[in-house]
Amino acid sequence: MKPKTKYLSSPWLESIIMVGSVILSFGGLGLLSLAPRPVAEGGMANTTIVMILFGFFLLSVAIAMISVIAGIGGGVIFTPIMLAFTGVNSIVVRGTGLIVAMFSGLISTGIFIKKRIGNYRLCLILTLSQGFGALAGATLAVSTAQSTGATGEGLLRAGLGFILLSLAVYFFFGRQKIEWPAIRKTGRFTKWLRLNGYYFEESVGTVLNYEVTRAPLGIFLVFAVGIIGGFFGMGGGWAITPALNLGMGIPLKLAAANSGVILGIGSCVSVWPYVFAGGIIPFFVLPWLSGQVIGGFIGSYVLARIKVRAVRLILIGIMVFTSFGLITRGLEVLGFIGRVPPAIQVLVFVVTITAVIIAVFMNARKEKKSHAD
Repeated sequence: MKPKTKYLSSPWLESIIMVGSVILSFGGLGLLSLAPRPVAEGGMANTTIVMILFGFFLLSVAIAMISVIAGIGGGVIFTPIMLAFTGVNSIVVRGTGLIVAMFSGLISTGIFIKKRIGNYRLCLILTLSQGFGALAGATLAVSTAQSTGATGEGLLRAGLGFILLSLAVYFFFGRQKIEWPAIRKTGRFTKWLRLNGYYFEESVGTVLNYEVTRAPLGIFLVFAVGIIGGFFGMGGGWAITPALNLGMGIPLKLAAANSGVILGIGSCVSVWPYVFAGGIIPFFVLPWLSGQVIGGFIGSYVLARIKVRAVRLILIGIMVFTSFGLITRGLEVLGFIGRVPPAIQVLVFVVTITAVIIAVFMNARKEKKSHAD
């Protein structure tokens, strides 16, 4: 077995990735803020175009690294950020958000399947469910974009935010039963599907077997998540990982990996209604797509190496940040609060990432101390 250097193992590896994501995010936002104004009505200077595209690229790399590790899909971070920081049309943001979620998943799929932390049979079944749901949600989003009331959208956004925050709290206090759920009963239908498997856990250097339960519940939950993700252009990884972990008893690290595989394939279907509606602009999508390729490769290899507890902490952090964006956006649409300043959004993101890094190091210290005792 190849020797690991200090900075290529927990807790340094995930901390370096998160700090790097913050630096890339600030670099991207800085370029966007410094980009010169259009030189004339309907025109834009070459310098402005380059700065905007490169800023989007840096943000995309940062989003992909974090989202692949957490198994949530890049659209969960991309869509709230674009809606909060830019005035881009909602349909364009939603369609691009699905492309972001799709490519971060597609890039990591091969690596996850090769390392066996991606369960091919499980993903094939759930992708069909998520794909049908996402197509229905995307079609509904396009058809109701002009007719839906602001009240309904605001309530739904705020409601999703509170659900996500509740899941984050549960993941925080669940610990062992979340990281490696105990399976008491598999079920006849689940056994027939033969979804159990094994994989090599790189963080501890051993092969681990796992079981899967409640397949019908998982299929239904992923379908429902597909509808919501397709409608809001967020992919749905924020809920697929908890659905696999809590609904089907899949270990958290594997749930995060399989969530990425499902998103990568399923989101391909939900993009088409946005394509037909003119919501996919190639020049706008290109920097986000290329950033997902690079960030997705980095994130997938990091996920295979880090410990499951670090995955749980990163997932909690992303859930908290995303729920903040959903709740504030929903309350803003409902007219209860004013527009949240971009500086506050950035501050919440930095505080969340900092808290996760501190928690990762504290957990590593506790594990080291317990082994010493």
